[in-house]
Amino acid sequence: MFGYLMPLDQGREAATTVASAPTIGKPFELTSHRGEIIDNAFLRGKPYLAFFGFTHCPDVCPTILFELTDLMKVLGPTADDFNVIFITVDPERDDLELLKAYMSSFDQRIMALRGTEEQTQTAVKAFAAYARKVPTEGGNYTMDHTAGVYLMDADGGFRGTLDMHEPREIRLQKIRNLVSAA
Repeated sequence: MFGYLMPLDQGREAATTVASAPTIGKPFELTSHRGEIIDNAFLRGKPYLAFFGFTHCPDVCPTILFELTDLMKVLGPTADDFNVIFITVDPERDDLELLKAYMSSFDQRIMALRGTEEQTQTAVKAFAAYARKVPTEGGNYTMDHTAGVYLMDADGGFRGTLDMHEPREIRLQKIRNLVSAA
């Protein structure tokens, strides 16, 4: 492939537009399945992993929560040095009692969070995430949502994501790096 450069005419300036990345980690406030109010201030001081999902999710959400549970088990005592939050994108169905029952299948240190519809949307926006209700047959619905796991440092700053398609050792190393930087 060949190309060429043309000089700008004298007196003309090049216009450059740089799109800034969305800020991840903006303020939010939700309630845990244990009844605690969880916000950015509560989470400060310890790195954390954040994941969006919902209890009626047929495959992705429970798979990721089981994967996180497994990673925490492999990390042993290091898993006490970070928090993991699961934010429901379906507050209409995911009340605190349902979340409490649902979370009993996963590591006890993982906190499920919910809020009103408005609080949920604030949390989704706080992470520059995506969530949308999608109607299904019979008048029911499912949720489309961001399925990545956010890596947040002890100050609430975004440090990357865990991709469940990455090799396990890479995911473990990302978490170790996050914790060691705290």
